[in-house]
Amino acid sequence: MSVKSIEKSAGSPNRYLNLGCGRRYHSAWTNLDLESDDLEVISHDITQGIPFESASFDAVYHSHVLEHLNPAEGRQLIQECYRVLAPGGVLRVVVPDLERIARLYLENHQQAWDGDEVASVNYDWMKMELLDQLVREKSGGQMGIYMSRQEIKNAEFVQSRVGDELAVCQETVVPKVAKDKSLLNRLEESTLGFRRRMARRFVRWTLGRSAEAAFDEGMFRSQGEIHRWMYDRYSLREICRLIGFESFRVCSAEESSIEDYSSYQLDSVEGQVRKPDSIFIEVRKPQSDAIREVA
Repeated sequence: MSVKSIEKSAGSPNRYLNLGCGRRYHSAWTNLDLESDDLEVISHDITQGIPFESASFDAVYHSHVLEHLNPAEGRQLIQECYRVLAPGGVLRVVVPDLERIARLYLENHQQAWDGDEVASVNYDWMKMELLDQLVREKSGGQMGIYMSRQEIKNAEFVQSRVGDELAVCQETVVPKVAKDKSLLNRLEESTLGFRRRMARRFVRWTLGRSAEAAFDEGMFRSQGEIHRWMYDRYSLREICRLIGFESFRVCSAEESSIEDYSSYQLDSVEGQVRKPDSIFIEVRKPQSDAIREVA
């Protein structure tokens, strides 16, 4: 894949790369996200490749990114991670753990069937956790509505699954930090918004309101919130093995082969796991720098 290479800062303290960083990043890392209003974060679409030279990094990390790509895009991302890692470098991947979700769903399903009222409530949540981000048509989906309730019967259980996301949804007033955007960014957003509004009106005028609703759903589903695939330890191991990684292992949120990893607080803060529904895995690029092509 051909991408324009971005030069790393000569003052970069190490060779660590955080892809799709969102709001969770550290200045000691090179941070990439689709959109950025922060000088610490480079704006880049990772479906177009990773814009750095081969063997540029000793560690690559991405959390809750892979599941938002379709399987082919996901394999390409892992392949690109292999390319930009130096021999012996570490790839750390964090995704929702399909295996654990499925086990909890089945456990609570059986207990609910047997008449356990607590399990019945937990079953409803696990069904949403399994399906909602795959099928939702609006931002937040059924999970967002559920977590925004003033009273949640199984709040402790939900907290154990989503971590700090529950507190965010429970806040009635979310303070917003104003950030100045460049004139270019404001013009780009204004132009894009105008084009979408005109396209939406054209669809309604020519094909009717049902087509307009389909257009709205399609625009939402293309914006990166939904899950396009799910993973477990087996599928992650097989993808990494086929690409050429070795030493696959499942880690805890604070355990890592990356030096001083817990100090960066990417997966946990003061011992509290940020996304408890996750599986954390690490692999290494062999000392040989040959890259295997995936059929």
